[in-house]
Amino acid sequence: MRKTVAGACLGATLMFAAAKAAAGATPEHWVETRSTHFVVLTDASEKDARRLASQFERMHMVFHTLLPAKGDDTDPPIVVVAVRDRKGMQALEPEEYLGKNRIDLGGFFLRAPEKNYILVRLDAQEEHAYANVYHEYTHYMLRKADAWLPLWLNEGLAQFYENTDIDEKTVWLGQANAQELRFLGRTDLLPMETLLKVDTRSPYYHDEQKGSIFYAESWALTHFLMVSDRIQGTHRMHDYVELLARGEDAVSAAREVFGDLDKLQQGLSDYAMQRKFMYFMMPATLEAKDAAAEVRPVTTAEADAVRADMMIYTKRTAEAKALAEEVLREDPGNAQAHESMGTLSYSEGDFAGAKKWYREAVELDAHNYLTHYNYAMMALRSGAKAEDEAMETSLQASIALNPGFAPAYDALAMFYAARHRKLDEAHTLNVKAVELEPDRLSYRLNCSEVLLEQRQAAEALGVLQEALRLAKTPEEVAAVKSRMVRAERYQEALSKAVGVGG
Repeated sequence: MRKTVAGACLGATLMFAAAKAAAGATPEHWVETRSTHFVVLTDASEKDARRLASQFERMHMVFHTLLPAKGDDTDPPIVVVAVRDRKGMQALEPEEYLGKNRIDLGGFFLRAPEKNYILVRLDAQEEHAYANVYHEYTHYMLRKADAWLPLWLNEGLAQFYENTDIDEKTVWLGQANAQELRFLGRTDLLPMETLLKVDTRSPYYHDEQKGSIFYAESWALTHFLMVSDRIQGTHRMHDYVELLARGEDAVSAAREVFGDLDKLQQGLSDYAMQRKFMYFMMPATLEAKDAAAEVRPVTTAEADAVRADMMIYTKRTAEAKALAEEVLREDPGNAQAHESMGTLSYSEGDFAGAKKWYREAVELDAHNYLTHYNYAMMALRSGAKAEDEAMETSLQASIALNPGFAPAYDALAMFYAARHRKLDEAHTLNVKAVELEPDRLSYRLNCSEVLLEQRQAAEALGVLQEALRLAKTPEEVAAVKSRMVRAERYQEALSKAVGVGG
């Protein structure tokens, strides 16, 4: 703690100066443009802003058309921060990418729990500079299939799409991954059945040496099957995915669609030893509705608020806090900076402070579904019933502003359950949350709690049986089974009560 007022002021000034130096001198010129699925913020030209928005809309169009499971078009736009050069990139990227011999990224996709950012360098010259972005965007588009899509195909598709090239008229897909080919050339393939069964608990996913062959072979098999379908005019990959979506396991579905797995293994082995690999070309014409709108100038404070928020999620929290505080000195009404301060307070365990910041963000911008949700969650956590009306209103607003945002449905359901009211509506909200994110175990557990509140023990047990099928870790299995025991006891008690009453 500083001992004098002068010392405290000087300390704050120096901390901000250090953060500014780390974040790079903020350019005076920032512009923003919006398209259907992206918001592009850049310190470059208006032409660059439009071009990048168009490029990412083409990426979305292609991936949304071709992937076996797609994201929801009701998802809020992803914010793309496009900086002119390496210095601007280093100011925002995670610290693990900085320093000697570290990866020199051209871009990356940042997936946070409830929001997403893309950061790119406009001066990146290397081949496939945005490979990381395209790879992670593929996973983002596949996220609603995580419950049933086998890991080999999830990773294989991400690698298949990562080397995509996009220009104003054409998209090139499925270019060979040279690194994976070199690895395959000197390593024995995994047995086909082993590859198909790998999951997040497998050493082939976690162990670095074993994982390398898993990723390389997943890419090769995906490429082999997609190219074979294209050449032969078949749709085996589509048929395989259809069986998976209906609940068939990865190995049985493969035998049904691809036939003898030993023959598939031999075909893959021969394919991986080729010297030349096909890739695909398709037109990339955008619909008028997806084109970038007008470009608008953005103030330094607005740009810094977005940059500060991004730095929270790249774990550069001290710099993020200093930058957000400076934004608030320049622009006390900046809603984004208030939201960021709320997130920082939450990360520090200051839940009362987080609630205050989020509440102020809601008051400054009533059109942000996430700040409505975050404020309500902090108010719900505090247990203060004095804010019940505001909490309920914020959760309803979050749902109205983003109907595809499952956490708000779940939170409102649990709010009603905690207050022992509107239980029918709570169950409807539970069902919607599960529908939106079917692989989220907590939603099914919460749904069972509401059903027990409604004295519907049999229905609660049915929900828990399905939850048990989705549980992946020993801890999750134990949690579900514990709820099932409680539901069974409650069902027995209800039956006895009915018997006594009869």
